Amino acid sequence: MKATHKKKVTKTVKGDQTRALILETALEMFRERGYDETTMRAIAQKAGVSLGNAYYYFRSKEYLIQAFYQRMHDSHLAVALPALENEKTLKARLLTVMRTKIDTMKPYHQFAGVLFKTAAHPQSPLNPFSDESDPVREASIQLFDKVLDDAKARIPKDLRAELPYLLWVYSMGIVLFWIHDRSPKHRRTYRLIDHTVDLLDKLIHLASNPFMRPLRKQALRLVDELRDAAESLDDDKIETEMRG
Repeated sequence: MKATHKKKVTKTVKGDQTRALILETALEMFRERGYDETTMRAIAQKAGVSLGNAYYYFRSKEYLIQAFYQRMHDSHLAVALPALENEKTLKARLLTVMRTKIDTMKPYHQFAGVLFKTAAHPQSPLNPFSDESDPVREASIQLFDKVLDDAKARIPKDLRAELPYLLWVYSMGIVLFWIHDRSPKHRRTYRLIDHTVDLLDKLIHLASNPFMRPLRKQALRLVDELRDAAESLDDDKIETEMRG
């Protein structure tokens, strides 16, 4: 029994190492050649594995990028969650999450710029808003939900329900700015985070004012319309693929 268990553990470790090797090789080649110009065959060849083995771990290039997204999220959680334990105010917690997000992404700044050329297309499966990106997107939204849960802040129920998603959209805007930021050590991005988080904190606190209720309701209706529009685009994409 022990020998069988040891064999299974060894096989799992080797599989994880092979998967990591393929992913690292792919990311390196994406940086060097670009996403579109890099094939699964070329990735397998450079990684020293068979093409069938590469497809065993990743069904397509898109799955490699989704694995990259997941890795970035896991790295972010590993840094952000312990740091959040020391912060109680909403502003401090938002600053912690946003700053650690950029910190963990720094090594991939050049690659993020290369990937953006493909991922920015509305119908790309690599787009953060796509169905294929749903697992990581939902996990990121849950992180913002935790930020709000443990924060000492008074937030209206209707706004509280939508706020994790809205904060995730805000974070995507920050990431987009960071991709184009060429300032030393990305100082402009960190400065933007400081100023916008301060503004968000004030707006969220103002939202609980009774006089702000009509404006808040109007803003949330707009959010619903924008989300419906995004879902319609996804439906159109699916219908187009089925026709093709």
